[in-house]
Amino acid sequence: MAPDRALTTQARPEQEFFCFRVGTLRLGVPSENVLEVLRAGLLTPLPRAPSFLLGVTGHRGEVLPVIDLLRFLAKGEARILPRTRIFVGVSGSYVAGVLADTVLGLRRILVSDILPPPVGADAATEHLLGVVQGPTAEETINLLNFAKLLETARQRAVAR
Repeated sequence: MAPDRALTTQARPEQEFFCFRVGTLRLGVPSENVLEVLRAGLLTPLPRAPSFLLGVTGHRGEVLPVIDLLRFLAKGEARILPRTRIFVGVSGSYVAGVLADTVLGLRRILVSDILPPPVGADAATEHLLGVVQGPTAEETINLLNFAKLLETARQRAVAR
C-alpha cells in the first residue's frame, strides 16, 4: 500500500517560498509575505531618501515604495530593464515593492533542507532565515527574513 499523503506531509514538513533572482543572487521570501507581482513601471524618486529606496509607484490607488535589495544588502545595484518585475511584499502593516530581475516562482522547500545562515559572513546575513543548497553554487537560494528586512528598511528610511 502507498503511504497516506497527509501522513507523509506531516512527517516531512515543508514551507513555501516565493523565489526570484536579482543580480547574481537567488533569493526567497515566505510566500505569505508576497501579495502579487507587477511589471516595473515608472518610479518617482524621493528627495533625501536612502539609496536602496528607488522611489515610489502608484499601485491600486496606493503609493508603493520600491526597494532595491542589492543596494539594501550592499551587494551592488539593480537595473530596471524591460523584463524587471516588482513583487508586492507585506509584513504586518508594512507594504513595499521589491525589484526582481527574474521571478523563479513558488518553491516548496523541506524544512530539513534549510541550513542556518553562514556565521560571520557579511551584514546581509542578519536578514537571512537560512540557505538552501542547490546542485551548484549558482543555484543556492538564500531565504530572507522579510519581516525583519522591511522593519530594518523602514528604520533606515525614517532615521534620515
